[in-house]
Amino acid sequence: MNQKAFQDSYPDELSHCYGCGRLNEQGLQLKSYWDGEEAVARFEPGPHYIAIPGYVYGGLLASLIDCHGTGTAAAAAYRAAGRELGSEPPFRFVTASLQVDYLRPTPLGVPLEIRGRVEEVKARKVVVSATVTAAGEICARGRIVAVRIPENMLPPASGAT
Repeated sequence: MNQKAFQDSYPDELSHCYGCGRLNEQGLQLKSYWDGEEAVARFEPGPHYIAIPGYVYGGLLASLIDCHGTGTAAAAAYRAAGRELGSEPPFRFVTASLQVDYLRPTPLGVPLEIRGRVEEVKARKVVVSATVTAAGEICARGRIVAVRIPENMLPPASGAT
């Protein structure tokens, strides 16, 4: 993708998340991008994300929906404010609620596509619905309520709102 990933616009002090933090070398480093009115991310789970032979661990799917949802929430907040992604002060969101429905076993060894659609944008809350697809089949569906990061969670150097 030619555009900058949502997560790459996070300031350094807010880029350590296991799922999407670009500064977390041990993390998933999920990258989300706009694709029209939807946000899309792709991830190919390695063999260590196994649940049972041939299938992905469900917690990974929840993590992908979670981090894609909070990234999409931040990008949606920038869009709603008419601001460029990553402009100051930064928008950064955390999970208030995460619901995941597992629809079918998710195979290992194939790329996963995570798609998110913004359902609602409010001053401090964004709701995103998401799907995880493998080999053209929806394997999981989720919904995340993301809220702006509380002040008490912000590192001193950050000015996130």
